[in-house]
Amino acid sequence: MKLDLIPKIKHTDSHHFFLLAGPCAIEGETMALRIAEHLVQLSDRYKIPYIFKGSFKKANRSRLDSFTGIGDEKALKILEKVGRTFDIPTVTDIHIPTDAAWAANYVDVLQIPAFLVRQTDLVVAAAQTGKFINLKKGQFMSPESMKFAVDKVTQSGNHQVAITERGTMFGYGDMIVDFRGIPVMQQFAPIILDITHSLQQPNQATGVTGGRPELIETIAKAGMAVGIDGVFLETHFDPATAKSDGANMLALDKVEHLLQKLIAINELGI
Repeated sequence: MKLDLIPKIKHTDSHHFFLLAGPCAIEGETMALRIAEHLVQLSDRYKIPYIFKGSFKKANRSRLDSFTGIGDEKALKILEKVGRTFDIPTVTDIHIPTDAAWAANYVDVLQIPAFLVRQTDLVVAAAQTGKFINLKKGQFMSPESMKFAVDKVTQSGNHQVAITERGTMFGYGDMIVDFRGIPVMQQFAPIILDITHSLQQPNQATGVTGGRPELIETIAKAGMAVGIDGVFLETHFDPATAKSDGANMLALDKVEHLLQKLIAINELGI
Protein backbone atom coordinates (compact mmCIF):
# COMPACT_ATOMS: atom_id res chain seq x y z
CA MET A 1 0.00 0.00 0.00
CA LYS A 2 1.43 3.37 -1.02
CA LEU A 3 -1.32 5.75 -0.03
CA ASP A 4 0.73 6.97 2.93
CA LEU A 5 2.11 9.34 0.27
CA ILE A 6 -1.08 11.36 0.80
CA PRO A 7 -0.32 13.46 3.90
CA LYS A 8 -3.90 13.72 5.13
CA ILE A 9 -4.83 10.04 4.99
CA LYS A 10 -5.67 8.47 8.33
CA HIS A 11 -4.87 4.97 9.59
CA THR A 12 -1.72 4.63 7.49
CA ASP A 13 -0.60 1.92 9.93
CA SER A 14 -3.74 -0.09 9.20
CA HIS A 15 -3.41 -3.58 7.76
CA HIS A 16 -6.75 -3.14 6.05
CA PHE A 17 -7.40 -2.23 2.45
CA PHE A 18 -8.00 1.45 1.72
CA LEU A 19 -11.34 2.85 0.59
CA LEU A 20 -12.35 5.42 -2.04
CA ALA A 21 -16.06 6.07 -1.69
CA GLY A 22 -18.72 8.70 -2.13
CA PRO A 23 -21.42 9.80 -4.54
CA CYS A 24 -21.03 9.58 -8.28
CA ALA A 25 -21.48 13.33 -8.66
CA ILE A 26 -21.54 16.25 -6.26
CA GLU A 27 -25.21 17.22 -6.18
CA GLY A 28 -24.92 19.77 -3.38
CA GLU A 29 -23.09 20.59 -0.16
CA THR A 30 -25.59 19.01 2.24
CA MET A 31 -25.62 15.64 0.49
CA ALA A 32 -21.84 15.55 0.16
CA LEU A 33 -21.28 16.31 3.84
CA ARG A 34 -23.93 13.81 4.89
CA ILE A 35 -22.38 10.98 2.89
CA ALA A 36 -18.85 11.91 3.94
CA GLU A 37 -19.76 12.03 7.63
CA HIS A 38 -21.22 8.54 7.52
CA LEU A 39 -18.22 7.10 5.70
CA VAL A 40 -15.73 8.85 7.96
CA GLN A 41 -17.46 7.33 10.98
CA LEU A 42 -17.12 3.88 9.42
CA SER A 43 -13.48 4.41 8.45
CA ASP A 44 -12.68 5.49 12.00
CA ARG A 45 -14.61 2.58 13.51
CA TYR A 46 -12.84 -0.02 11.40
CA LYS A 47 -9.51 1.78 10.94
CA ILE A 48 -9.77 1.81 7.16
CA PRO A 49 -7.76 4.48 5.29
CA TYR A 50 -10.39 6.57 3.52
CA ILE A 51 -10.58 9.02 0.60
CA PHE A 52 -13.84 10.81 -0.23
CA LYS A 53 -14.85 10.54 -3.89
CA GLY A 54 -17.10 12.85 -5.87
CA SER A 55 -17.14 14.02 -9.48
CA PHE A 56 -17.21 17.79 -9.88
CA LYS A 57 -18.49 17.31 -13.42
CA LYS A 58 -19.86 14.37 -15.41
CA ALA A 59 -18.45 14.87 -18.89
CA ASN A 60 -19.28 11.42 -20.26
CA ARG A 61 -23.06 11.17 -20.52
CA SER A 62 -25.20 9.17 -22.92
CA ARG A 63 -27.73 11.92 -23.58
CA LEU A 64 -27.55 15.67 -23.91
CA ASP A 65 -30.21 16.11 -21.21
CA SER A 66 -28.33 13.97 -18.66
CA PHE A 67 -27.17 15.61 -15.42
CA THR A 68 -23.59 16.87 -15.69
CA GLY A 69 -23.14 18.89 -12.50
CA ILE A 70 -24.07 21.87 -10.36
CA GLY A 71 -21.27 24.07 -11.67
CA ASP A 72 -17.58 23.20 -11.78
CA GLU A 73 -16.18 25.65 -9.25
CA LYS A 74 -19.13 25.22 -6.90
CA ALA A 75 -18.64 21.45 -6.85
CA LEU A 76 -14.87 21.72 -6.39
CA LYS A 77 -15.36 24.07 -3.44
CA ILE A 78 -17.70 21.51 -1.87
CA LEU A 79 -15.03 18.83 -2.29
CA GLU A 80 -12.55 21.18 -0.65
CA LYS A 81 -14.98 21.75 2.23
CA VAL A 82 -15.48 18.01 2.72
CA GLY A 83 -11.72 17.51 2.95
CA ARG A 84 -11.31 20.41 5.35
CA THR A 85 -14.30 19.54 7.54
CA PHE A 86 -13.32 15.92 8.13
CA ASP A 87 -9.55 16.25 7.59
CA ILE A 88 -9.56 13.58 4.88
CA PRO A 89 -8.18 13.43 1.34
CA THR A 90 -10.55 13.81 -1.59
CA VAL A 91 -10.56 12.59 -5.18
CA THR A 92 -12.28 13.80 -8.32
CA ASP A 93 -12.00 12.92 -11.99
CA ILE A 94 -10.73 15.30 -14.65
CA HIS A 95 -11.46 15.32 -18.36
CA ILE A 96 -9.24 17.79 -20.20
CA PRO A 97 -5.63 18.83 -19.53
CA THR A 98 -6.59 22.28 -18.22
CA ASP A 99 -8.73 20.62 -15.53
CA ALA A 100 -5.63 19.18 -13.88
CA ALA A 101 -3.95 22.21 -12.34
CA TRP A 102 -7.32 23.78 -11.53
CA ALA A 103 -8.79 20.74 -9.74
CA ALA A 104 -5.48 20.18 -7.96
CA ASN A 105 -6.16 23.36 -6.00
CA TYR A 106 -9.14 21.68 -4.34
CA VAL A 107 -8.48 17.92 -4.08
CA ASP A 108 -5.67 15.53 -3.13
CA VAL A 109 -6.11 12.86 -5.80
CA LEU A 110 -6.78 13.32 -9.51
CA GLN A 111 -8.60 10.50 -11.25
CA ILE A 112 -8.34 9.76 -14.95
CA PRO A 113 -11.60 8.30 -16.28
CA ALA A 114 -11.48 4.92 -18.00
CA PHE A 115 -12.48 6.27 -21.39
CA LEU A 116 -9.65 8.83 -21.21
CA VAL A 117 -6.77 6.85 -19.74
CA ARG A 118 -4.97 6.68 -23.11
CA GLN A 119 -5.07 10.48 -23.52
CA THR A 120 -1.41 11.33 -23.07
CA ASP A 121 -1.81 15.08 -22.61
CA LEU A 122 -4.40 14.54 -19.89
CA VAL A 123 -2.37 11.94 -17.99
CA VAL A 124 0.82 14.00 -18.19
CA ALA A 125 -0.94 17.19 -17.08
CA ALA A 126 -2.34 15.34 -14.07
CA ALA A 127 1.04 13.84 -13.21
CA GLN A 128 2.76 17.20 -13.39
CA THR A 129 0.56 18.59 -10.60
CA GLY A 130 2.38 16.32 -8.17
CA LYS A 131 -0.93 15.00 -6.86
CA PHE A 132 -1.64 11.31 -6.36
CA ILE A 133 -3.02 9.91 -9.64
CA ASN A 134 -5.70 7.22 -9.91
CA LEU A 135 -5.79 5.70 -13.39
CA LYS A 136 -9.00 3.91 -14.23
CA LYS A 137 -8.34 0.98 -16.53
CA GLY A 138 -10.05 1.43 -19.87
CA GLN A 139 -12.94 -0.94 -20.50
CA PHE A 140 -11.23 -1.74 -23.79
CA MET A 141 -7.69 -2.29 -22.47
CA SER A 142 -5.77 -5.36 -21.41
CA PRO A 143 -4.21 -5.47 -17.94
CA GLU A 144 -0.75 -5.56 -19.52
CA SER A 145 -1.38 -2.34 -21.45
CA MET A 146 -1.93 -0.38 -18.23
CA LYS A 147 1.83 -0.46 -17.70
CA PHE A 148 2.17 2.26 -20.30
CA ALA A 149 -0.41 4.48 -18.65
CA VAL A 150 1.51 4.14 -15.39
CA ASP A 151 4.75 4.88 -17.24
CA LYS A 152 3.29 8.17 -18.49
CA VAL A 153 2.81 9.22 -14.87
CA THR A 154 6.16 8.05 -13.53
CA GLN A 155 8.13 9.30 -16.53
CA SER A 156 6.57 12.70 -15.87
CA GLY A 157 8.27 12.68 -12.47
CA ASN A 158 5.34 11.49 -10.35
CA HIS A 159 5.50 8.12 -8.60
CA GLN A 160 2.23 8.52 -6.70
CA VAL A 161 -0.05 6.39 -8.85
CA ALA A 162 -2.62 3.61 -8.57
CA ILE A 163 -4.72 1.65 -11.07
CA THR A 164 -8.44 1.04 -10.68
CA GLU A 165 -9.97 -2.03 -12.30
CA ARG A 166 -13.55 -1.26 -13.35
CA GLY A 167 -14.48 -4.10 -15.64
CA THR A 168 -14.13 -4.86 -19.33
CA MET A 169 -16.82 -4.50 -21.96
CA PHE A 170 -18.63 -7.78 -22.53
CA GLY A 171 -20.70 -7.33 -25.63
CA TYR A 172 -22.53 -4.05 -26.08
CA GLY A 173 -24.24 -3.61 -22.74
CA ASP A 174 -22.46 -5.41 -19.94
CA MET A 175 -19.21 -5.42 -17.96
CA ILE A 176 -17.14 -8.29 -16.60
CA VAL A 177 -14.18 -8.30 -14.19
CA ASP A 178 -11.29 -10.52 -15.22
CA PHE A 179 -9.62 -11.21 -11.89
CA ARG A 180 -6.56 -12.64 -13.66
CA GLY A 181 -5.60 -9.05 -14.45
CA ILE A 182 -5.23 -7.93 -10.84
CA PRO A 183 -1.88 -9.63 -10.08
CA VAL A 184 -0.66 -8.56 -13.53
CA MET A 185 -1.39 -4.89 -12.86
CA GLN A 186 -0.03 -5.08 -9.30
CA GLN A 187 3.38 -5.35 -10.90
CA PHE A 188 2.92 -1.74 -12.01
CA ALA A 189 1.03 -0.04 -9.16
CA PRO A 190 -1.37 -0.65 -6.25
CA ILE A 191 -4.71 -1.97 -7.51
CA ILE A 192 -8.11 -0.65 -6.54
CA LEU A 193 -11.25 -2.57 -7.51
CA ASP A 194 -14.26 -0.48 -8.49
CA ILE A 195 -17.07 -2.67 -7.22
CA THR A 196 -19.92 -0.49 -8.49
CA HIS A 197 -18.89 0.63 -12.00
CA SER A 198 -17.82 -2.96 -12.68
CA LEU A 199 -21.51 -3.81 -12.54
CA GLN A 200 -22.71 -1.12 -14.91
CA GLN A 201 -24.86 -2.00 -17.89
CA PRO A 202 -24.06 0.84 -20.29
CA ASN A 203 -25.47 1.60 -23.73
CA GLN A 204 -29.07 0.88 -22.80
CA ALA A 205 -31.75 1.71 -25.37
CA THR A 206 -33.15 4.39 -23.05
CA GLY A 207 -29.82 6.23 -22.92
CA VAL A 208 -29.74 5.68 -19.14
CA THR A 209 -27.07 3.32 -17.79
CA GLY A 210 -28.32 0.30 -15.87
CA GLY A 211 -26.56 -1.87 -13.32
CA ARG A 212 -26.51 -4.99 -11.11
CA PRO A 213 -26.05 -3.65 -7.56
CA GLU A 214 -27.20 -6.96 -6.08
CA LEU A 215 -23.81 -8.36 -7.16
CA ILE A 216 -21.67 -5.68 -5.48
CA GLU A 217 -20.87 -7.95 -2.55
CA THR A 218 -19.96 -10.82 -4.87
CA ILE A 219 -17.48 -8.73 -6.85
CA ALA A 220 -16.03 -7.14 -3.72
CA LYS A 221 -15.47 -10.42 -1.88
CA ALA A 222 -13.84 -11.99 -4.92
CA GLY A 223 -11.51 -9.02 -5.28
CA MET A 224 -10.54 -9.15 -1.63
CA ALA A 225 -9.74 -12.85 -1.92
CA VAL A 226 -7.51 -12.13 -4.92
CA GLY A 227 -5.59 -9.51 -2.94
CA ILE A 228 -6.65 -6.05 -4.10
CA ASP A 229 -5.10 -3.07 -2.32
CA GLY A 230 -8.14 -0.82 -2.27
CA VAL A 231 -11.90 -0.70 -2.83
CA PHE A 232 -13.72 1.95 -4.85
CA LEU A 233 -17.47 2.30 -4.50
CA GLU A 234 -20.14 4.83 -5.21
CA THR A 235 -22.84 5.26 -2.61
CA HIS A 236 -25.85 7.44 -1.89
CA PHE A 237 -28.43 7.55 0.89
CA ASP A 238 -31.11 7.16 -1.80
CA PRO A 239 -29.67 5.67 -5.01
CA ALA A 240 -33.05 5.83 -6.72
CA THR A 241 -32.94 9.63 -6.64
CA ALA A 242 -29.21 10.03 -7.37
CA LYS A 243 -28.65 12.28 -10.36
CA SER A 244 -25.95 10.04 -11.85
CA ASP A 245 -25.29 6.27 -11.87
CA GLY A 246 -27.85 5.44 -9.21
CA ALA A 247 -28.58 2.11 -10.91
CA ASN A 248 -25.27 0.58 -9.83
CA MET A 249 -24.69 2.35 -6.50
CA LEU A 250 -24.59 0.75 -3.05
CA ALA A 251 -27.08 2.24 -0.61
CA LEU A 252 -25.26 4.14 2.14
CA ASP A 253 -26.88 2.11 4.92
CA LYS A 254 -25.45 -1.10 3.41
CA VAL A 255 -21.82 0.02 3.34
CA GLU A 256 -21.00 -1.04 6.91
CA HIS A 257 -22.23 -4.60 6.39
CA LEU A 258 -20.11 -4.90 3.26
CA LEU A 259 -17.01 -3.52 4.96
CA GLN A 260 -17.41 -6.01 7.81
CA LYS A 261 -17.39 -8.89 5.34
CA LEU A 262 -14.40 -7.54 3.43
CA ILE A 263 -12.43 -7.02 6.63
CA ALA A 264 -13.14 -10.64 7.62
CA ILE A 265 -11.80 -11.91 4.28
CA ASN A 266 -8.81 -9.54 4.42
CA GLU A 267 -7.86 -10.74 7.89
CA LEU A 268 -7.66 -14.33 6.66
CA GLY A 269 -4.60 -13.28 4.66
CA ILE A 270 -5.51 -15.54 1.74
